[in-house]
Amino acid sequence: MLENLQEQKQENEQTLRTEIYLVLSALFRAAPTQEIVQFLTSLDVEQTESEMQKAWLAVQQAAAQSDQQALDEEYQDLFIGIGRGEVVPFGSWHRTGSMMEKPLAEIRHDLELLGIERSENVKEPEDHIAALCEVMAMLTNEEEALQQAVFNKHIAPWFGLFTQQLQTAESANFYKSVAQLCQAYLALEQVRFSVNKQSSKHKLKIDVKNVTDYE
Repeated sequence: MLENLQEQKQENEQTLRTEIYLVLSALFRAAPTQEIVQFLTSLDVEQTESEMQKAWLAVQQAAAQSDQQALDEEYQDLFIGIGRGEVVPFGSWHRTGSMMEKPLAEIRHDLELLGIERSENVKEPEDHIAALCEVMAMLTNEEEALQQAVFNKHIAPWFGLFTQQLQTAESANFYKSVAQLCQAYLALEQVRFSVNKQSSKHKLKIDVKNVTDYE
């Protein structure tokens, strides 16, 4: 009985983690649609005070006060702009100062090992924050050691720089709350993956060592 309850708790946690990664991916992939806005405004936020609770409440309030045209314009100014937006959502830029650098080659290599291919209708490079959140959503049911390897290599080194840039951007309004949510959640994941996790390699689709040791 206790074992079943524990398994159910783990499944619920995995589902929640998947959903949060997918929410972040959707919000960074494009300006939120009215369907997403309605979802965010109707969230049942936990009562216990925490950084995540504060972030969800901020997102909920920002969504409730949002206007579709303003959201579209804000996303355009922040992430697209003329030539480049105010905020750069790519890992290579935050880690090397340039686009299309080694971090992008590394994530492409590791995604190939994982058997994950970019959809034909997706134009952004694979080191886009939306793409990386989507990858993590796909991996939440995989072994912890594999999740840890991908997160620590491809997200942990730069997400704080990205969320700080977003929170201080002049055009940021709704997306300030999204930056708060992103920072709060990925910081929790960083703590989760700060403990060394051993892998049972026969259970993994790829060898974790191939991911972590790629040069």
